[in-house]
Amino acid sequence: MSNYKNILLLGAGGHCLSVLDSLMELAWYDKIGVVDKNYSSENAGNCNPCLEKFMVGDDSDLPRLFSEGYTNAFITVGSIGNTSSRRKLYLLLKQIGYQMPNIIDCNGVVSKNASLGEGIYVGKNAVINAFSEVGNCAILNTSSTIEHECKIGDFVHIAPGCTLCGNVQVEEDTHIGAGSVIKQGIHIGKNTMIGMGSVVLGDIKSGVTAFGSPCKEVKS
Repeated sequence: MSNYKNILLLGAGGHCLSVLDSLMELAWYDKIGVVDKNYSSENAGNCNPCLEKFMVGDDSDLPRLFSEGYTNAFITVGSIGNTSSRRKLYLLLKQIGYQMPNIIDCNGVVSKNASLGEGIYVGKNAVINAFSEVGNCAILNTSSTIEHECKIGDFVHIAPGCTLCGNVQVEEDTHIGAGSVIKQGIHIGKNTMIGMGSVVLGDIKSGVTAFGSPCKEVKS
């Protein structure tokens, strides 16, 4: 848990709602603010009504908000197929000096023998098992299972209901679609998209889209 009392969430989309819900249950912070690149005081009424009371500015306000005491931040921009926005925000936050805690939902389970980077989200009923490694700003969404000795790269998004059996390696910037199952020992390259409901029985190279049961590469 962070030693500070305020936190910013960057990105006012659907993923923000999940992270916000987890934070509200955890009750770690006295104040939660939401920043979105499209927000302005003039169009405040156009934002998601669930987030309206949390909105505090746009991306250009990050230096000011840091000086006002928001020294923690968490990236809540989604990343289906493209992590460039998340990467840019990560670098910006590091440059300003923000700390990026890991947010683990009250119902998430992380082994004491797992190794985590920073800025990671572990959703409801998600599991990270023994001796697995998870890189910076990864998303492990609702009811996803990361079994023993898996290695998850930076900015990987594991969608709801996925199962990664033991010793699976997923390289950076890859998306694993909802409900997919990855056989033990499989290696999936970087910047790759695995379609929802896939059953991955063999290695998948970098920079491709693949889906199906069994999962097959369909384009690069």
